[in-house]
Amino acid sequence: MANLGRIERDIQRFQTSYLREALKEPINFWGLAGFAVAAAYSFSVIPLLLAIIAECVYLMVVPNLPAYRSLVQRRERERMAAQAKAAREKLIKSFTPREREAVEYLRWLKGKIQDNYKKFTGSSVLPSNLQMLDQRWEDFVDLLDVYRRRKQHLKSINRQAVHNQLAQAYRAAENATDEKTKRIQQTNVEILKRRIASFDEIERSVKLVEGQLQSIENFFSYLNDEIVTMSTPEKFSLLDFEQLSDSIAMTKQMLDATADEVGQLDAYNREMGNYELLPEANR
Repeated sequence: MANLGRIERDIQRFQTSYLREALKEPINFWGLAGFAVAAAYSFSVIPLLLAIIAECVYLMVVPNLPAYRSLVQRRERERMAAQAKAAREKLIKSFTPREREAVEYLRWLKGKIQDNYKKFTGSSVLPSNLQMLDQRWEDFVDLLDVYRRRKQHLKSINRQAVHNQLAQAYRAAENATDEKTKRIQQTNVEILKRRIASFDEIERSVKLVEGQLQSIENFFSYLNDEIVTMSTPEKFSLLDFEQLSDSIAMTKQMLDATADEVGQLDAYNREMGNYELLPEANR
């Protein structure tokens, strides 16, 4: 029953979104305005009654038309794409000059590859795998952002302070005079050991992302070299794009798996008052 109720709510939300879009359509606004003007000039309520009837028919028919729904969906995709593009450009502006240089060079190289493909193959249409270079460039920007933030996170962590706490906890557990105190200190030891293991995991993720960024850069350079020697579009289809795509997907999965560890480290340090172990931005 709970699932049925959720499905009904989703359907209602789905229907409401199309209804809301239909209400905001210029043709609806100007249609109602036309009836209002007619009522004002004729000093009659008949145009207003006709407007109500027309509006009811409009709202019952138009939001349910497959063509209109496709139009609304296309608008939403375009809006989200524009929003994502604006957010990514804003993100790039926050990069260091060296990072921005790497991003802009790869953007330039992407355009050069696509232009050279058309030039050397005589084709006016880009193949689907070459169109995916736009996505690979976006992946590069997103991964670079993760890389720089995690690297800064590691730089901000005082590893020595954590190791000192671990050594103190070991000694406290060994010198405990009662079982209760010993168990508490042993628990503290295990927590600190897990934190150090988390540091190592984050460090491994940074190295993995660094390697992935280099792979994307090298792949773009490789494509640029290969396209110059191509004479037909068929030869381009033999190039392996899937390996890079699979590698990026694997890297993103790994980052998702370690995202909780980064958050847990910050939350633990904040809770324990170990502000010196937090990145400066999160203190």
